[in-house]
Amino acid sequence: MEKTVNQKAWFLVLPVLLLVAFSAVIPLMTVVNYSVQDTFGNNQFFWAGLEWFEEMLRSERMWDALGRQLMFSGIILAIEIPLGIFVALNMPKSGFWSSFCLVLMSLPLLIPWNVVGTIWQIFGRVDIGLLGYTLDALGINYNYTQDILAAWVTIIVMDVWHWTSLVALLAFAGLKSIPDAYYQAAKIDQASRWKVFRFIELPKMMGVLMIAILLRFMDSFMIYTEPFVVTGGGPGNATTLLSIDLVKMALGQFDLGPAAAFSIMYFLVILLISWVFYTVMTNLEKREG
Repeated sequence: MEKTVNQKAWFLVLPVLLLVAFSAVIPLMTVVNYSVQDTFGNNQFFWAGLEWFEEMLRSERMWDALGRQLMFSGIILAIEIPLGIFVALNMPKSGFWSSFCLVLMSLPLLIPWNVVGTIWQIFGRVDIGLLGYTLDALGINYNYTQDILAAWVTIIVMDVWHWTSLVALLAFAGLKSIPDAYYQAAKIDQASRWKVFRFIELPKMMGVLMIAILLRFMDSFMIYTEPFVVTGGGPGNATTLLSIDLVKMALGQFDLGPAAAFSIMYFLVILLISWVFYTVMTNLEKREG
């Protein structure tokens, strides 16, 4: 007996599809339009073809920003994923303190990005900031507006403070899904804590960890507000990540054609690396299963 499929459900999805088309596809096509044209003002556009893409591929400025961006995202993932797992493993699994920890871990995620940048901008100042004043009192030369290392440490610590909670909460959700029978069997077998983590907890967390890695990579690769508020891309161009460089090109210099080509290439890089992450993590999950 053949199963009848009710296609009326598409009418419920249609408003969402239209909203996505309006908010994503149409602006993207506008960017594509700018990327293949040149203008001398007065809304007069001239066909430029792939000229802006070729210019961006030859631009040392873009490659330098890409290198800084990859380094930032790599450092963020290397810190936040293990730290989030460690926090989740040490959180209470039930009771009042479990709820308390969950609420506490959620607080940084509720703070708007521009507020996070402002908090750390003030926090790191030597004259009025607790961090800057304390380090200066200890004799440590700390100035994120003039020292490259201090600027990088500041934006990395700021991001770790802001987003490690997300990884911890996702890892905690994965741990909560593990049946108690697994732990009881490991206890009977006298398995060590490392073996419990390696063969029980980590495989069960792989699904949520894949989501955590993808979310953290995409967000760190597109980060703009927090480092811009804190350092403005400085000192010099030391913290000028891809997003900051793109905004400077589009709004500061008003080079719409190169900026449009830059943004499309930026989007494709994010899409490509996210696909690689997803493919690798999915294969690892299948292999573990």
